[in-house]
Amino acid sequence: MPTITPNTAAEPTSETTLITGAAGFAGRHLLAHLQADAAAGPLLAWSRRPQPNEAGVAWRVVDVTDKEAVDRAIAEARPTRIAHLAGSPHVGQSWKNSMAPLRTNVMGTHHILEAVRQHCPSCRVLVVTSAMIYHASDTPLTEDAPLVPTNPYGLAKLAQDQLALLAAETDHLDVVIARPFNHVGPGQDPSFALSSFARQIARIEHGLTPAEVRVGNLDAERDLTDVRDTVRAYAQLLDTGQSGRAYNICTGLAVRIGDLLDQLIALARAPVTRAVDPARLRPSDLPRLVGDASRLRAEVGWLPQRAIADTLGDTLDWWREEVAAGRDVR
Repeated sequence: MPTITPNTAAEPTSETTLITGAAGFAGRHLLAHLQADAAAGPLLAWSRRPQPNEAGVAWRVVDVTDKEAVDRAIAEARPTRIAHLAGSPHVGQSWKNSMAPLRTNVMGTHHILEAVRQHCPSCRVLVVTSAMIYHASDTPLTEDAPLVPTNPYGLAKLAQDQLALLAAETDHLDVVIARPFNHVGPGQDPSFALSSFARQIARIEHGLTPAEVRVGNLDAERDLTDVRDTVRAYAQLLDTGQSGRAYNICTGLAVRIGDLLDQLIALARAPVTRAVDPARLRPSDLPRLVGDASRLRAEVGWLPQRAIADTLGDTLDWWREEVAAGRDVR
């Protein structure tokens, strides 16, 4: 990334937090978390599509892949903090269209950092990448583990991650990197396994589909954090994370996906069976992915608070409400 002399003529004087991708799964939860924090200050929210008006939030339609739009919006707002969550989120879909994560995750981040450098170079930027940048391992992964992604999504996230580190090291921007492992919870798109299982169970309970949950690989083991704990880590990193440093967000425990499905089925209010759906199997699926969040605990003081059983129950209850209201067709 070329070094560009920043425009420092008029730095922001009040605390304003911008969330990109604010209408997404984690973005919505982070927005709610910051809305509940009286000290968070004014909140700006970007989305690719118009959103309903919301008290205390200024929404704006901005596509991070549009360089000129990003530059104009940053120049106008000149935020003091940015939580950059906008991106292409799905590993499975990256096999079908590998350009989507490269365009959104990499070029979108480049546009954000360029605009910050030009218009508000003292702004703190939290760039959210992914644990999918790491090489597979049976042991918990630290931030110093080898970076060898195994899918197009992970490759794009690695490029985004290194772009953010380079901006901090070479251009001296105040950039912190979050590397979340899998996060789950109410509001997640049903293209993700546990949300899909919960949605299917809710539809079975309402008599809308046969009593069979269609599944992919149930033997994969994942380190799962409740999304509400994950966004709390994002907020803490915005406050106290060290610039130019990456932080894993995880529990340190790997759980078999099939065991989590068993827990969801145990909560079902109707008999449920399961069947493997070949369309849900990925070309390459890591058998085990578990992290080490020692750095986040030691330097930021974050710890997960929600048990996975509560997360599963909340996710299923959320889908029950969606199905009852007819909002589950997507």
